[in-house]
Amino acid sequence: MLRRNFLAAAGTLIAATAASTANASAATVQGTGTTMTAGLNRLPMTAPTQFVEADGIRFAYRRFGNKNGGVPLVFLMHFLGNMDNWDPAITGGIARDREVIIFDNTGIAGTSGEVPVTIDEMARDATSFITALGLTRVDLLGFSMGGLIAQQIALDHPELVRRLVLAGTGPRSGEGMTTQTPESRAVFGKKYAHPDDLWLGVFFTPSEASQKAGQAFLKRMEARQKNRDVEVDEKKVAPAQLAAIATWGASKPDPYAYLKQIKQPVLVVNGDNDIIILTINSFILKKNLPNAELIIYPDANHGSLFQYSDSFVKSVLSFLKDRDA
Repeated sequence: MLRRNFLAAAGTLIAATAASTANASAATVQGTGTTMTAGLNRLPMTAPTQFVEADGIRFAYRRFGNKNGGVPLVFLMHFLGNMDNWDPAITGGIARDREVIIFDNTGIAGTSGEVPVTIDEMARDATSFITALGLTRVDLLGFSMGGLIAQQIALDHPELVRRLVLAGTGPRSGEGMTTQTPESRAVFGKKYAHPDDLWLGVFFTPSEASQKAGQAFLKRMEARQKNRDVEVDEKKVAPAQLAAIATWGASKPDPYAYLKQIKQPVLVVNGDNDIIILTINSFILKKNLPNAELIIYPDANHGSLFQYSDSFVKSVLSFLKDRDA
């Protein structure tokens, strides 16, 4: 009820955002994100997996794109994801203008070590990875759980972070973040003929248009044919990551006060019907961050950035472009 009432009150903002993105994303709305594999930047499909050691952890990563486009943009991954779970329409689109760095955090896929059980530890390890590359200034793009990590890095090391993009994520003690939402439990608990079909329910709404965009997204996920990342060991990774998310989401007094300490410009992005990290949490971020912009995409779930990949890339590049500090 709280979510429905909040989104109803915010209907004007959603409508305005939808109108502002409709023209830029006409192909996405009408053709449901027809970006498949034709015309994609090939760099995400061909960039070699490299390794760097930091604090006893051997991190797997890929680095590609325009090195003259400003500070690198480091991507922070979602629950149970590895490097191949990044949409090449997004990483490749951004790489035309910016240098992109994707990686597996500690204990995930090709990276060694034990999976941390707190967001604080994940942020610590991600920071160690970034500094091991010799970087002193970066932009961060965090999706879902990655957005929690991005916030913590910005808090712990404000000198390292220039700008943040937070997609499908939420604040500490956010609405519905202590445990999985009922909708999330239903999606993750369902049996699927094809395992990847799980992501159609996690990232996309049931509408025909959104599901068609989801099918295009799944095809893009198969674009990298050679030297793919190591599969995520779900039995090992899921309990640790769920514990970390639960700790982040646990109820605390004055939970959003910490957001005032994040002074960097932030772009917050979500769909209007996120069932994984409820959409209300994006409004909470916008309200409490000192310098935030908000985009809400219509008829979109947790993976709004994948459904509206063209528009999302344009918005991110605009947000980052020519604003080096």
